[in-house]
Amino acid sequence: MDIETAKEPVNPTDTPDIEVAPGLCQPLRRRFRRFFTAKQLYECLRPLFHMTYIHGLTSFYISCDSKTGKRAIKKTIFGYINGIMHIAMFVFAYSLTIYNNCESVASYFFRSRITYFGDLMQIVSGFIGVTVIYLTAFVPNHRLERCLQKFHTMDVQLQTVGVKIMYSKVLRFSYMVLISMFLVNVLFTGGTFSVLYSSQMAPTMALHFTFLIQHTVIAIAIAVFSCFTYLVEMRLVMVNKVLKNLAHQWDTRSLKAVTQKQRSLQCLDSFSMYTIVTKDPAEIIQESMEIHHLICEAAATANKYFTYQLLTIISIAFLIIVFDAYYVLETLLGKSKRESKFKTVEFVTFFSCQMILYLIAIISIVEGSNRAIKKSEKTGGIVHSLLNKTKSAEVKEKLQQFSMQLMHLKINFTAAGLFNIDRTLYFTISGALTTYLIILLQFTSNSPNNGYGNGSSCCETFNNLTNHTL
Repeated sequence: MDIETAKEPVNPTDTPDIEVAPGLCQPLRRRFRRFFTAKQLYECLRPLFHMTYIHGLTSFYISCDSKTGKRAIKKTIFGYINGIMHIAMFVFAYSLTIYNNCESVASYFFRSRITYFGDLMQIVSGFIGVTVIYLTAFVPNHRLERCLQKFHTMDVQLQTVGVKIMYSKVLRFSYMVLISMFLVNVLFTGGTFSVLYSSQMAPTMALHFTFLIQHTVIAIAIAVFSCFTYLVEMRLVMVNKVLKNLAHQWDTRSLKAVTQKQRSLQCLDSFSMYTIVTKDPAEIIQESMEIHHLICEAAATANKYFTYQLLTIISIAFLIIVFDAYYVLETLLGKSKRESKFKTVEFVTFFSCQMILYLIAIISIVEGSNRAIKKSEKTGGIVHSLLNKTKSAEVKEKLQQFSMQLMHLKINFTAAGLFNIDRTLYFTISGALTTYLIILLQFTSNSPNNGYGNGSSCCETFNNLTNHTL
């Protein structure tokens, strides 16, 4: 085509339509969907264990075979070195904060004898707590692997009763937990240090590291625990739905021996897809018993792995909530005679946000455990409902065995065996919090200088506070 012809007007109907090949858009859609879909147990937990592997909490990660596409646990030497390096850096940074006259974020807001003591207690508890979390998460990795193997075994047995597990929901749940924990951590850390820098404060790099790593490690530990309780809850819901489906069949027709395979396609719940009941009721109950036994074993193994981590997190959270609530109450009640560059709004906002942050940590732990426990308690009622409806001696015997198993095998999560992690913990923490707040407020009102002063050192303040108490 020459220039003259190019200048001529062109009929729009004569121009060919330029279409983008649909094949170019499909790979992007497939990659996006693949990012939120999973077909295997290890695949749905892959982002979670990549996060723990990077932060040195586990010595393994979930690898993918390029040929078969199967996921599996892969241990590396770097995982062990990475964990040891994280612990060493953490110990060094905490030692620097103690050397810098017990430096903490709260100490930049105001100083008093009680805040010196509170800072010392928070630094020591944070140092011990994060070290315990690292050691109890890093050393007993075999319990975590054993727990995952039990979940894999019970998933295979669930398929025998016609339950197809939707692992994509677990993957999305793990994404939701990790992203929410990350956003809360980044917003709180960024907001805290921006307030300090806006007031011409210069916190050390050691304080930056200890403040960030403490919240990050606690957030990751809570995320892992929440995902494992979610896995337990899912499988308990599946077992309960299988038993309810069996009860529904008995309600619609009289119980009689199954002479031929009868297929009934029925949606179970949001966790599983569909079940095809093709077995005798006695076989279904027997397999449900075996699956329930594996669920209880997996929950017990997970409890052994997380028990000291949960005790540490709840202890740190309780200590920080006590002192933060005390600082806020002292300021709002007008008893505080602090000399600070910060306004009252900034002061109250920081300590209130930190208190809410650790309250969310406790609530996440308790609610995850409580949901799994409540789902396990529903199984007994369904079994006894079936026991009242059946007229078959064989099925009745199986249900009685299931009832005995439910009496001896119960799902329970504890903090090192000291207290149960359920909603009764709210009442325990509330009572203890009220008691310690009253003690701190009375100590401040009885102090000669109203409890405030500059103090020479953290250690002298701690000794004076101990002698005053005695």
